[in-house]
Amino acid sequence: MRDLSLHVLDIVENSIAAGAKNIKIIINENIEKDVLTLTIQDNGKGIDKKTLDKVIDPFYSTKKIRRIGLGLSMLAQATKEADGSFNIESQKGKGTAITATFVYSHIDRKPIGDMAETLITLVATQGLNVDFIYEHHKNSHGFIFDTKSIKQELKDLPLNDPEVINHLRRNLNEELEKL
Repeated sequence: MRDLSLHVLDIVENSIAAGAKNIKIIINENIEKDVLTLTIQDNGKGIDKKTLDKVIDPFYSTKKIRRIGLGLSMLAQATKEADGSFNIESQKGKGTAITATFVYSHIDRKPIGDMAETLITLVATQGLNVDFIYEHHKNSHGFIFDTKSIKQELKDLPLNDPEVINHLRRNLNEELEKL
């Protein structure tokens, strides 16, 4: 995958397939400390200890149709290439947390990519059934995008209404440009 936003999309789709209804995505760009951290947390069905030890193996998958699970292994590899680290924690029945850390200035660190479009894709396709929290911090600046609070503000207007989606896209792009 050419950027981190595509990794986010892949992992979040796996979270949704695992029954997650609440997914939190955090990007922390700490340029002063030369660290980029990506965290994805969900409340899906979780992964048992035996399976957890295998999930970054590219030839292991729980999927019945496609027997290759490249998403997590590719993200783990991307962290190694940028002198970072990869961690996954999970509890059966409680959810999973994935943390990928990169040396920010490393020449092989993948770009963050188009997080606004990734989030809009997730909201447009899954936002009626899943709540997303997206936090993005860059040094001392940041913002939070929370679909649960947005749904409350919208009242009867669906989150995937085209006008709402366009407004959210503009808002996300504006917030990301401020960083």
